[in-house]
Amino acid sequence: MNKNQNETTGRMMRPVAYIKSDFTSKFGIPRQSGLADLEAEIHFYPEYQNPEAVRGLEEYSHLWLIWEFSQAIRKEWSPTVRPPKLGGNTRVGVFATRSPFRPNPIGLSSVQLTGITLGPQEGPVIHIQGADLLDGTPIYDIKPYIPYADSHPEARGSFATAHSDDYLQVQFPPELLNKIPQSKQKPLIQILALDPRPAYQQDPERIYGFPFAGLEIKFRVEEETLYVCEVNKEERKQWKKS
Repeated sequence: MNKNQNETTGRMMRPVAYIKSDFTSKFGIPRQSGLADLEAEIHFYPEYQNPEAVRGLEEYSHLWLIWEFSQAIRKEWSPTVRPPKLGGNTRVGVFATRSPFRPNPIGLSSVQLTGITLGPQEGPVIHIQGADLLDGTPIYDIKPYIPYADSHPEARGSFATAHSDDYLQVQFPPELLNKIPQSKQKPLIQILALDPRPAYQQDPERIYGFPFAGLEIKFRVEEETLYVCEVNKEERKQWKKS
């Protein structure tokens, strides 16, 4: 049996769609979905472009996306990982984290549905907000978020619980902020406030950077404040769908 096939059913999982987002690199992507008002689009592969497949989806406000960590595939896996949230030194079980380095590199995101359009050549396009996916990420399935069953306000989050001190103050000079399209300014500031540095890097003199929406954002962090230093045009390679 092919190693990519499910041993029980013999079925092979194939992506049904891929995402178009402002992130061409994993750096800067929010660590969880819904933390920044990032707009993105879901485009279906030709086999799944039948508009009937999304009939009724517009009745829901949020969706679940099941996708592949396509940039984190490894031949071997480890039973423990070191979450950045814990400083990169403490090990916990891989199934107690959302680490991309898993036996099956599957991701799960809850996003807001903002609209569905129908193109003459590409079929339905799903417009979403709050995604945490790299541009071109393969999507295996899309399911509606059902509030009465999926929402658990009483749930415990262990070390992943959000705290107010997890957010940085962002100093963004107006002359640099004006280089950002207006519709993307707020989500970018939200991303920067989340501290896009690796959690174990705390050098106040170091200049960090990541690509976003065709631009290269460079910044440094001193104590609890992030200072944007440069905004330049991104030198990006042409991406090809698989």
